[in-house]
Amino acid sequence: MLQNSVMMVIIILIINIIYVSFFTIRMILTLKGYRYVAAFVSMIEIVIYVMGLGLVLDNLNHIQNVIAYAVGYGIGVIVGMKIEEKLALGYITVNVITKEYDKDLPKQLRASGYGVTNWAANGLEGDRMALQILTPRKYELKLYQKIKELDPKAFIIAYEPKTIYGGFWVKNVKRGKLKHE
Repeated sequence: MLQNSVMMVIIILIINIIYVSFFTIRMILTLKGYRYVAAFVSMIEIVIYVMGLGLVLDNLNHIQNVIAYAVGYGIGVIVGMKIEEKLALGYITVNVITKEYDKDLPKQLRASGYGVTNWAANGLEGDRMALQILTPRKYELKLYQKIKELDPKAFIIAYEPKTIYGGFWVKNVKRGKLKHE
């Protein structure tokens, strides 16, 4: 009896981890505009959900099953987020403010394959250079590393753009012609 009880808890835990991982990925796909992929993932998600919930509801008199369901849900959120980080869908826009004109950051970043627009700016302590950089999310950490290598004191703000249209750089990304060191 105890062995069946432990096995039931493990099954419910695993099913819910898988279900919530799919749920998290589907939500992210939906937010990023991947409608058809999100719809396909949701079909798999709902089958897993019904199986897991059915097991819990059929055995509701055992509190460990409800606890396994809740713990699986929490772990599933983390697993789903980790999977999304690895997929790194979409783009990131990074704004950089630096006072290092002599290092020519825009030129060095462009040489590494990043799309960079720069302009003169003025801050509390004087003249600055502002840069706006667009890159696929899979290169985000490499970009931060490169900026910090070129200017450890650079001020960096990043966000995800909702819409990107036009420009030579976007065309190169879509054609798969983007290089990164």
